[in-house]
Amino acid sequence: MSESAALLPLINSPDDLKPLNTDQLKQLASEIRQYLVDCVSKTGGHLAPSLGVVELTLALHKVYNVPRDKVIWDVGHQGYVHKILTGRRDQLHSIRQYNGISGFLRIDESPYDIYGAGHASTAISAALGFAKARDFRGSSESVVALVGDGALTGGMAFEGLNNAAETRTDITIVLNDNEMSIAENVGAMATYLAKLRMQPTYQRAELAAKGMVGKLPVYSELAYKAARGVKHAATHWATPMHKGLLFEEMGLTYIGPIDGHDIKTLLDVFSHVRRLKGPCLVHVLTVKGKGLPYAEADSRRYHGVSRFSPDDGLIEAKGGTTTYTSVFSEVLNEAAEIDDKIVAITAAMPDGTGLSRFAKEHPARFFDVGIAEQHAVVFAAGLAASGMKPVCAVYSTFLQRAFDAIVHDVALQNLPVRIFVDRAGLVGEDGGTHHGAFDLSYLRCIPGLVVMAPRDPGEMKAMTRFALSYQAGPIAIRYPRGGGAILSDDIQPIEIGHAEVLNEEGQDVALIGIGDGVALAVNAAKLLAERGIASTVVNARFCKPLDAQTIGRLARGCKAVATIEDNVIDGGFGSAVAELLEDQDIQTPLVRFGLPDRFVEHGTVPVLRDQVGLSAQNIASRMAAKIGKPFSPALKPVAVA
Repeated sequence: MSESAALLPLINSPDDLKPLNTDQLKQLASEIRQYLVDCVSKTGGHLAPSLGVVELTLALHKVYNVPRDKVIWDVGHQGYVHKILTGRRDQLHSIRQYNGISGFLRIDESPYDIYGAGHASTAISAALGFAKARDFRGSSESVVALVGDGALTGGMAFEGLNNAAETRTDITIVLNDNEMSIAENVGAMATYLAKLRMQPTYQRAELAAKGMVGKLPVYSELAYKAARGVKHAATHWATPMHKGLLFEEMGLTYIGPIDGHDIKTLLDVFSHVRRLKGPCLVHVLTVKGKGLPYAEADSRRYHGVSRFSPDDGLIEAKGGTTTYTSVFSEVLNEAAEIDDKIVAITAAMPDGTGLSRFAKEHPARFFDVGIAEQHAVVFAAGLAASGMKPVCAVYSTFLQRAFDAIVHDVALQNLPVRIFVDRAGLVGEDGGTHHGAFDLSYLRCIPGLVVMAPRDPGEMKAMTRFALSYQAGPIAIRYPRGGGAILSDDIQPIEIGHAEVLNEEGQDVALIGIGDGVALAVNAAKLLAERGIASTVVNARFCKPLDAQTIGRLARGCKAVATIEDNVIDGGFGSAVAELLEDQDIQTPLVRFGLPDRFVEHGTVPVLRDQVGLSAQNIASRMAAKIGKPFSPALKPVAVA
């Protein structure tokens, strides 16, 4: 095979990598990087993480026989190269697009995606499950978990490590560490020691020494500790930041650190590691954005990126609307200038949650706790119990991980923790793992927790100020990604449990929206008015507590009620209103609009809303039919209860 000819078009499965030599793999790595840039520049996506794992992914697929051997990916934004090598090369141009392939790993997308990945810190636990299932069957496949260093800030990763060490089963954990530079002198020594420890003679000698020392009749425990200490001391001396010592103390065989861009060393290491027994951790050092200068220089900016120019890295400008997140950031910083008790916490998302500015202006009161949402909430609870005013900003989909903490540590103790729930509702191209589809349902069932949602960025400003001043207990504000049109410059004062009636123009239907649902209600009311149907439009503001008086009065005085939310219908805002109507013995028909009882795919938000029937046109047509006034075009019978 000529090395000058393009190799990438010939790779349709991992089997096609087997005959390639080291030089050909290097050439292929270069072609893959160029292909990644070409595709992601048009679609957006996780660029820098993918560029950083090219050689690592090639080595894993060349050494292991996937899918017989099991490679479990953590998070999934490192998986683009894996997709290219497993028959989805020609589909990469569709990644994260509606009806295209997912930006993460999905078990239903490919037989090579043996386990789904979208949230961090799950791979080790899942891989241990695969390894124990293999042991029960008596089969011999290898099991590998590939995790990023960021995933190790999540407690679940350490729970998995601890259990893996305790079970002593054969499992390999590859730590992709892209936070450390590769120092040649330390790296060379560590590589030499790693190769030495992988040799079968060394392994047999180490096991024999452990067994012999353990049989000594006198001072056996002391002697064993001394012998183990010699090994740990070598690891401690050879490993940057003493990371290897930590894993050795946990009971794992530590190999590394290894240059994650040296394909020859990677092949050598994994070929030997396959034969090791027991739990093993291979520490690989990589550079995010490798091979693309502007991505290497600013890997944080190019971690997850929208469309950009591949020539100079210029990122396509978004629309000029004010975002909810930027409003939150502005108000929070203004308040923190006056009140030194305000503390801000995020879980590895300072940029996405708008807390980067707070971190710069108030560094002593800013905490990025890593991928540890449960800890973030309990940390906030401790601050609140000590008289501080903690603000915890977390994406909706990640806040799911902190549910018990919200119940046990915040609400049960009625602590004034302010939870800002970003990326609520449909988030678009990241798809089912990242849609904030459940927060109204899982938050409104918690006693004592106030749950709010602004109708537009203007009301977001008022709600943020209200939440920062609220001291009676815990409060959560959920809001979508991006911005939205200002529905009204007239912001009525916010009072707990009080809705806002935007217009009360007739007694045909009452359209009650919350959050983004309010804009849909306003637009649906306009469509109904064109057909002579009079609507009252309400901004609920609160999912909990509901404005029972206003909703009850309007429901009694109209022919049909609609609730509109960008949350799952089951257990959400509409369910709360249904319960209220039942409690007040109100018989007015209710139609609930929201997200369906299934995981919504990836795509742009407008396309996805249309697909689930969450559009002004569908709302108007349904409500017209409900009161016996036909509406054209035909109804779309989805996502309605």
